[in-house]
Formats: sequence, structure tokens, C-alpha cells
Amino acid sequence: MLKRLMPKSDEFFDAFDAQCAVTVEGAKMLHALLTDYRDVAARVQALREVEHRGDDVTHAAFNRLHKEFITPFDRAQIHTLLSRIDDVLDLTNAAAARLHYYEIETSQPDAAELARLLVLSAEKVQEVVAALRLIKKPEQILAGCKDIKRLETQTDEALRAGMSRLFKSGLDTLTIIKWKEVYDLIETATDKCNGVANVIEGVVLEHS
Repeated sequence: MLKRLMPKSDEFFDAFDAQCAVTVEGAKMLHALLTDYRDVAARVQALREVEHRGDDVTHAAFNRLHKEFITPFDRAQIHTLLSRIDDVLDLTNAAAARLHYYEIETSQPDAAELARLLVLSAEKVQEVVAALRLIKKPEQILAGCKDIKRLETQTDEALRAGMSRLFKSGLDTLTIIKWKEVYDLIETATDKCNGVANVIEGVVLEHS
């Protein structure tokens, strides 16, 4: 059983939990910005600071991975899991940064909807990753992974619908290009949540 292989107290799990916490925080900040579009520069900077905190956690965990002889599960899986969680926050920050750099003046409802789905995905990732520490119910973890995949599918559908509305909006071409990039970044962040689910499924199926 995977439970016997994993120490009850392990700094890698602390790092996973810390990564997930800042990722949920960042996703919520992006969603809040897109639903209440004001003070953009300051709020983008605040999200950037959250992303830096996430980077610090990730870099420390990578350093630990290179030094420790015994790890709770396969090193490659740990590295990939750390990277995928980090990617979610990086992409969230990148989407927010575009709003500021591109001097986008008003929000779009479809962008807010994509960000809402990202928040749900990040929260589900946090739940599933936390359950990985004490794996008493592998079936519950796998069900959570399926929920993440369903959210990823919903995000794909929301992206297609949002793009269609964007191209029909009558906005000028440059603004459409800017928003298309923001939409794509948010959707890709949700894809990375799905990537986290894939890694966790592998860990559970191999060791439970």
C-alpha cells in the first residue's frame, strides 16, 4: 500500500500543500480582478508577489529533491508534480500581467468565466494533492482527478464559446489579439491542472 511507503511527516508534501495554497490564492486574485476591473497595476503586482512566493517554495523543493536519498515516491513524479503545480501559477500570473502590459481598459465576461473555472480547478487540485499525503482512500483521489478532467473539458468549451463571441464582438483587431492571448493563458493554466491530475493518477495506480 502507498500509505506504508509514505512517511507521515514529509517536507515534500509540505511543499505540495504550500504550492497549492498560493496557486489557489493567485487564481482567486485573477478572477477577482476580471470581475471587478479596477486598480489593475496594483492588483497585478500583488499577484506577481504571490507568484514569487510560489517560485520560492518550488525552488526549495527542487533543491531538496536533489539532496535527499529517500523520497515518498518516484523522483521523476515528484519533479513533474512540482513543475505542473508551479506552471499553473506562472500562467495565472502571465495572464494577469498581460492585462497591465497591454493596457486593457475593460474586462470581458468570458475572461472572468475562464478564471472562475481556473479557481475551481486549482481548488480541486489542492484537495487531491492534500489527500495524497495520507492515502487512505485511493478511489476518492482518483474521483477528484476525474473532477479536474471534467473542469478542463468545461474550460475548453468555455474557451471555444468565448473566442467565438470575441471574434464577433466588433472590437478592434489589436484588442481581439490581446484578449485571445489572455484567454489562451488561462485555459492553458487549467490544462496544467489536468497535468497534475495525470501525475497523481500515476502515483496512486502504481502504489495503491
